[in-house]
Parts: sequence; C-alpha cells; structure tokens
Amino acid sequence: MKRASALLFFTSTIVSSASLAYAQHATVDDQELMTKLRQAAPVHVLEQATVMNTGHDGKMKVIQEGNNGWTCMDPGGAPMCADKAAMEWVEAWQSKGPTPQRLGFIYMLSGDNGASNTDPYEADPNKPYVMWPGTPYEHLMLPTK
Repeated sequence: MKRASALLFFTSTIVSSASLAYAQHATVDDQELMTKLRQAAPVHVLEQATVMNTGHDGKMKVIQEGNNGWTCMDPGGAPMCADKAAMEWVEAWQSKGPTPQRLGFIYMLSGDNGASNTDPYEADPNKPYVMWPGTPYEHLMLPTK
C-alpha cells in the first residue's frame, strides 16, 4: 500500500544515487515522468524545478532546467521533489559521507512503499516517525494521509 509523505530532514546529489535506483526499474518517457511528478509535489514546486529522467543508457539527464532550487525525479518508483539541502543529504547518505547540518525537505505526496522503521508490523504508517533513528541519516517522515 502506498502512503503519501513529506520528508523533513533534521540533518542535512540524488543525481548519482538516482542512476542506481533507475537501473532497478523500467524507464519512463519524459511526459510520463512529468505526469507522475505532478502528483508528488505542489505545482508551484514542480513548475520551476529542475527535472531529471533516466536515459536509455541508464544515466540521469536534465529534461527541464529549473531556477527555484528544487530537483524532481522518480528514483525507483517513488516520485519526489527535493530542495537543495535535501539533495545534499541524499548525496551524503548514498556516499556514506558526513551529513550536512542543514534543514531539507522532500515531497513524496504520491507515496512510497509504506515501510516503518519503528514498528516491524506497520505497513502503512499514519503518524510521524523517525526513520533510521540513531544513524547520521535519521530523518522525520510526515505521512499526509
């Protein structure tokens, strides 16, 4: 079951990590990606965001240049839009590097796969929880449905 979430990072570029995620699921054309992203974040975020999609070679490509500091993509079937600080956090997480000490946000309003890091039996959390607690990459998940 999918759940809609907005992510708030306490510690805080998907570009390199998204290439790995895209390799694990089928690619979509640019128009299909844009349709998915319209459900992932507020329209004012997506309209001026940089949008990235995977090419047939598995590498990320920019399909829309943005100017609002947000980057949108669909890494592994979870469409999202992340601000600059969140992108830095994801890069740190993917590279196992030090986390930036900045507040970042990621919209995933069309949901993810609905996992909980606090209850092994909870498939679709409906209240805020800390994901990956006790690690440098812990962050707050804020389900919206």
